[in-house]
Amino acid sequence: MHKPSSTSVDIGGVLDHGPFTSMQRIVVILAALAIVTDGFDGQLIGFAIPMLIQEWGITKAAFAPAVAAGLVGMAVGSAGAGVIADRIGRRLVLAASVFLFGAATIAIGFAPDVLAITMLRFIAGLGIGGALPSASTMTAEFTPARSRTLAVTATIVCYPLGGMLAGLFAGVILPVLGWRGLFWVGGALPVAYSLVLLATLPESPRYLVRQRARWAELRALLARMARPTPADTVFVDAAERASEQRAGFASLFETGRMRDTLAIWIGFFMVMLATYSAFSWLPTMLAAEGLPTTLAGSGLTAYNLGGVVGSLGCALAITRYGSRIPLVLCSIGAAASAFLLKSVDISGNTTWLMLGLGLHGMFVLAVQSTMYALCAYVYPTIVRATGTAAALSFGRLGAILSSFAGAAVITSGGASAYLSLLGFSMVLTLAALTLVKNHIPSLKRQRAAATAAGQPASGNAELARAAR
Repeated sequence: MHKPSSTSVDIGGVLDHGPFTSMQRIVVILAALAIVTDGFDGQLIGFAIPMLIQEWGITKAAFAPAVAAGLVGMAVGSAGAGVIADRIGRRLVLAASVFLFGAATIAIGFAPDVLAITMLRFIAGLGIGGALPSASTMTAEFTPARSRTLAVTATIVCYPLGGMLAGLFAGVILPVLGWRGLFWVGGALPVAYSLVLLATLPESPRYLVRQRARWAELRALLARMARPTPADTVFVDAAERASEQRAGFASLFETGRMRDTLAIWIGFFMVMLATYSAFSWLPTMLAAEGLPTTLAGSGLTAYNLGGVVGSLGCALAITRYGSRIPLVLCSIGAAASAFLLKSVDISGNTTWLMLGLGLHGMFVLAVQSTMYALCAYVYPTIVRATGTAAALSFGRLGAILSSFAGAAVITSGGASAYLSLLGFSMVLTLAALTLVKNHIPSLKRQRAAATAAGQPASGNAELARAAR
């Protein structure tokens, strides 16, 4: 038992309603840059596949296991990293994940055959999968509630931003250093950045509040965030404690949470089937339709560029209008744009092709990126990383399916079948998202909930959750 203290601080209130200081913004930037490197390395394989198929004389189907292995690694890494991060903290897990996928990517540059690439892609996938939930959780827990949706989405949108940079990078490196140089240089960057994370990234305050032995560290961290506290402070997390009955995976299926968990899982499965069909196979599909390798790679770059714009726009819309309407509209736009692309002459009208791919990426990646913010809202702190990681791991099954489905539809039905796969995946994503009950509320509803709870009307989604 600790000694009685007259000073008690609710960490939720301090973080959710306080200022968004420069120190907090730096943490968000560090997490976002980790996801840039994540998307950069994660999508390098998509740009390398056409050259590998040509150099080694193998079929698309023969390369599918290598693509699948990376996605299996991402699924395992997402699940494992989320559980570990909830137990030992976010900081070490994020830094270790970035180092792992960087080192494995370097090793791919030395691979002698497809089997070696397959094994190394699995190892890289462990790190790529582990970085996403850790970074998004870190961002959510350092950001005031009024800015959380935008901050989390801005962090996750760095994955397609990294992919877009990978496309530009591949366009320069592939003609000069080939696919091996692509992986060597591409892997060295995250290895170096992992050391930066270890040196500069602090632990999450909402994790530290549950570790009494580390309260001195928490007090020092709060002081750096312009929230000084006395040495005898007792820390609590009242808003989260009200909704926490037990920690662990089973709590994701408690009464009142099961429907949302299942709907989010299905939504992630289908949207990742669509996105990773693009990330892994879009340049290959375009090359099979007769486009030069460089121009085929530009299609994925356009897709990612659209995704960056769409994700940020959708996040702004969610901040004001809540998540239900923006996610539904973006899902409809994603499905419609995929079906409309079937009418474009791929080899004869590349301008419309690139615009169409950018539009499709804008809607698809807007849905996927903002679903992380939805997870951060649905799940309380003690299971936030676990809940996000579990949803992401289930979604990775859709990504794994894409590694075989993408190769199969391109081989059997060409561009038309491939675009139909993208379109119908987003139709099912739409169905899943309409079933989610506890969407992020609109700004008006958040302010009403904050007023009812006697707190500042600052768009506090945490209070809106507590008031449900």
